[in-house]
Amino acid sequence: MSDLVGNAAGVLWNYLNAEGEASISQLTKATELDSKTIHRAIGWLAKEDKLTIALKGRTEMVALK
Repeated sequence: MSDLVGNAAGVLWNYLNAEGEASISQLTKATELDSKTIHRAIGWLAKEDKLTIALKGRTEMVALK
């Protein structure tokens, strides 16, 4: 399981590095990862202090630091 989440974290990092800030739904559509895996990958990257998470209205936006 940690390999799956680690790989997903890499996919997320690469996407955010190339495209910039994105919502969870944008990440799900763009990366084709399921919602649970996206959330786990966000947790992984947040634990490593590589993300900022901010609310814009009712939408959570994720970006690299």
